[in-house]
Amino acid sequence: MKEQTEIGKIKEGRYIVIDEEPCKVVGLATSKPGKHGAAKARIDAVGIFDGVKRSIVSPVSAKTYVPVVERKSGQVISIAGDMAQLMDMKDYSNFEIAIPEDKKGTLEVGKEIMYIESMGKRKLD
Repeated sequence: MKEQTEIGKIKEGRYIVIDEEPCKVVGLATSKPGKHGAAKARIDAVGIFDGVKRSIVSPVSAKTYVPVVERKSGQVISIAGDMAQLMDMKDYSNFEIAIPEDKKGTLEVGKEIMYIESMGKRKLD
């Protein structure tokens, strides 16, 4: 899910959709309006799920999409290799999620963990 907003209202640390990928804004620079043009904003962002750095340059008054990023909790049901099966603590739905390298030894069956969900994708927090 995503919402629309103006580029000028985006701040560092917030989220933005670039190339249909939710990204966290890490840098923001604006230029002054010139004689024949509007003020421009350059936004540097890093993808939440893939870690790829992306940037866009756009007029400050232009519209862009902002993803709805939710932090949720889930209980680990089972662990198989580099995949974990989680159960959401609100709606009790089951799904599989990839385990990142830094969390491989820390996950235990029955333990409650946090994960991020945005635009149909999930990632351990």
